[in-house]
Amino acid sequence: MNIIIIGAGVVGSLIARELCRYNVSVTLIEKNIDVGQEVTKANSAIIHAGYDDEPSSIRAKFCVKGNAMYTNLSQELDFEVKRIGSLVAAFNEEEINTITELYNRGINNNVPNLKLISAEQALEIEPNLNPSVKAALYAPTAGITEPWTVAIAAVENAVTNGLNLILEEKVTGIEIQNKKVKKVITDKNSYTADIVINAAGLYADDIAAMACSDYRTLHPRRGEYILLSKVTSSDLVKTIVFPAPGKMGKGVLVLPTVDGGILLGPTSQDLDGEYKEDKSTTQAGIDFIIEKTKQLIPKVDIRNAIKTFAGLRPESPQKDFWIEESQETQGFINASAMRSPGLTAAPAVAMYIAQQISQKYSLKPNLLFNPQRKRIVNYINELGDEEYDTLIKQDPLAGRIICSCNKVSEREIIQAIKRGARSIDGVKFRTRAMFGDCQGSFCTFKIMQILSRELGINYEDIRYNKPDSRPVVGNTRD
Repeated sequence: MNIIIIGAGVVGSLIARELCRYNVSVTLIEKNIDVGQEVTKANSAIIHAGYDDEPSSIRAKFCVKGNAMYTNLSQELDFEVKRIGSLVAAFNEEEINTITELYNRGINNNVPNLKLISAEQALEIEPNLNPSVKAALYAPTAGITEPWTVAIAAVENAVTNGLNLILEEKVTGIEIQNKKVKKVITDKNSYTADIVINAAGLYADDIAAMACSDYRTLHPRRGEYILLSKVTSSDLVKTIVFPAPGKMGKGVLVLPTVDGGILLGPTSQDLDGEYKEDKSTTQAGIDFIIEKTKQLIPKVDIRNAIKTFAGLRPESPQKDFWIEESQETQGFINASAMRSPGLTAAPAVAMYIAQQISQKYSLKPNLLFNPQRKRIVNYINELGDEEYDTLIKQDPLAGRIICSCNKVSEREIIQAIKRGARSIDGVKFRTRAMFGDCQGSFCTFKIMQILSRELGINYEDIRYNKPDSRPVVGNTRD
């Protein structure tokens, strides 16, 4: 049996890994030059507790389950998850009623250890919280991770277990015969398929339209963010601090990042369907973030900002996940409309889809499946001085620091390339080089030199993250 997954974001990558547990041929097709480069790489990176979702929703069905799965998943795939907890702050009676509703919803959703706490308790947890807070909802199971790392780790592990990974091929058609999927056609090849799983993120509706008429339309919801320096702002908050939510979502929040920075945002702006690539930021959006986050944490200092960026998430009119097989086309399965809390739900969605396929087609287990994967070690931050000194004597490139902000060595960058990095962002998201305060100002060219040497390519052929994103376009002189 040939199973093809379209889209190598966190959802598609985890589905691919789950299916490698069975004796089937699994192919993952991604249009970009690396995995996790669309919705997955630009979001709040929160593992939500699960109190926000209506109990009758598909989101609620998978959110709490997915949250619980991240502990074991992170141990198997060796990526970071920090269970730092979350606070939803209430500043008046209406907002107290809102967090009470969220508490009751969370209890119905089986969120563990959820608590309504007093203002004094909230300020004890978060001393920099606005002192006018009246009460808060505390969810200790909420956490943070790096979504792109989850996707990279899942794919690396899946490849060792037999996954056929296809990058830089855009799906252009799906061949149907007798109301069954037959082939997936890309701009370069065609692939025989018995089952096609649509995990194409913002473009999942376009992919679904190639196979059937019973699909949901999607539009992008843009969220703008501000990243603060970990050097100057790391102690601003310890937990994920939310305002009471509104009609457009969970609101503008303040939270730590896994590597010690502070993230502010997002805004929430619905765009028309044709703007699925619009990741621009706006002055109005940035001003809005500053205003709202200062209401939560008055000590927010925008002078500590090192980056602004925007991400897009897929939204549907139903405002819920769409996880089901087409009623019209046999073998075409949607994992679509994965809006928030899509990252949290992803492991549970992946397991559910794999189990449904296994039961329907009586798949046999892959007895050789190995769930373990090891990450690239950051030598300076993770090794002791003596161990690091010994390593440098054995391998001088382990002591040549390329990224001064995050202390990333040349050897770590070479390891990233050997593991599949073919672009500047491919190195960045595997090593955290360029994630520091200078945002790559001092290390980008050094990384390009290593990419050029290790891949045997010219500078003009190096890309940031997409086929047409080239930092060098030619010589300035002969």
